[in-house]
Amino acid sequence: MQPVYQYFIAALLLIGGFFSLVGAIGLARLPDFFTRLHGPTKATTLGVGAIMLGSVAYFTVRSPGINIAEILITVFLFLTAPVSANILAKAAMHIGVDRTPETRGKPWDQ
Repeated sequence: MQPVYQYFIAALLLIGGFFSLVGAIGLARLPDFFTRLHGPTKATTLGVGAIMLGSVAYFTVRSPGINIAEILITVFLFLTAPVSANILAKAAMHIGVDRTPETRGKPWDQ
């Protein structure tokens, strides 16, 4: 494998690891449910997406052709993560999960 491909794949893996770490820290440090929802759905989706693209690039370089299964996993990840976050947020709003005072926003938004 040529060094250019190795650097590209390593960069994708590092970017993916960084975004996954940011998502995990956001999940642990943010104050309430609605803000914690952004950590795993936004940053971690980007992180896992970059890791999956690195995997696709690695196996494309190692063997002839593109592995369609990994591309389908990436597509399903990008389709299901925002939908599940939306459903979780709607369910939390429906049952009345409280927000912290810092995240309440405008008075009529309470």
